[in-house]
Amino acid sequence: MNKLFSYALCLLLVLTVVGCTSQSTSSQTNANDEKSTTQESTLEKAKKQGFITVGFANENPYAYATPDGKLTGEAVEVARVILKNMGINEMNGVLTEFGSLIPGLKAKRFDIITAGMFVNPARSKEVAFANPEYSIGEAIAVKQGNPHNLHSYKDIAANKDVKVAVMVGAIENEYLVKSGVAKDQIVTVPDQPSAISALQAGRVQTVTMTGPSLQASLASAKDNKIERVMDFTQPEIDGKSIRGYGAAAFRMEDTAFREAFNAELDKLKKSGQLLEILKPFGFTDQELPGDMTAEQLSKG
Repeated sequence: MNKLFSYALCLLLVLTVVGCTSQSTSSQTNANDEKSTTQESTLEKAKKQGFITVGFANENPYAYATPDGKLTGEAVEVARVILKNMGINEMNGVLTEFGSLIPGLKAKRFDIITAGMFVNPARSKEVAFANPEYSIGEAIAVKQGNPHNLHSYKDIAANKDVKVAVMVGAIENEYLVKSGVAKDQIVTVPDQPSAISALQAGRVQTVTMTGPSLQASLASAKDNKIERVMDFTQPEIDGKSIRGYGAAAFRMEDTAFREAFNAELDKLKKSGQLLEILKPFGFTDQELPGDMTAEQLSKG
């Protein structure tokens, strides 16, 4: 009886060891499979499936949906060309509020932000920006030939006979005052078309707004008697440039993806294709980013 009990006990121990070993091997295999899946980068996955999901905030001219549902805008079209050159042919858009773009990217609701988002130090702590694809500054328009020789806000301030039209509530009001322009030189108007009308009628000698907005306004006016001042000097407010730079944004861990994107963006800059992509959205060579990098902008 004792021998039989001992034999049964030994058999049970053997089966237990085999079972544990088998379970351990199975668990290890599953862990390896899971690790292999986890290690597939966003870039590798996008290339394999042929599409990528992007977040946008429906803001013209940066990223927006047309009435027929097409995703477009300067940031979208720049990214579309770059991604195709990387072997990713399709972009699926996720519309969200601007303030939800960074949380959505980090939560993996989408893989890139293509919304023309300005790069700044605070945002750079949350996401990894590509190098900028455009820059935005102020611009002015004058009568043809620039009769008052205006090339900066300081030029406006120096000539008390010059009046400038600005949309009510626009940040340019503050920029002008801080640049020394007298308040009685500033004519506030309800909207941008009204500013252009004031210039055409001679009620003001110049108008100011951001570059793309001015370009779009002049295109709508179709008046060859007024022109944009292309050698305009950007104002510095409180000792700092007010020019902003926009770029695509990636998750912090997607370093390879961002670097590959930057490499293709650099090719577009050098070939001149970047400007051609930007032009239909009201951008000119005045809005090109130059040699500015995301790293420089992240430091403020």
